[in-house]
Amino acid sequence: MPNTPSAKKSLRQSAKRRLVNVSKKKGLKQAIKEYRNMIADKKIDDAAKFLPTVYKKLDKSVKTNLIKKNTASRLKSRLTKSLSKNK
Repeated sequence: MPNTPSAKKSLRQSAKRRLVNVSKKKGLKQAIKEYRNMIADKKIDDAAKFLPTVYKKLDKSVKTNLIKKNTASRLKSRLTKSLSKNK
């Protein structure tokens, strides 16, 4: 347990930040999963409309340092590739 007031505050801050990060990461994963399910169910038009939403979530995740830039880029590439492959 933290002893000093600054250490106690740091613990509170990290707990709050963790909750925010977990919820954002969950939202990102959920969007990607939803998109992949659309592709699997052959709902290509819906998936194409949903792709910008997934891109937005990926970009915001990079902006807030939730994931790295190259990771987002790789995911975007793979998701777009899966859409064009199933057309």
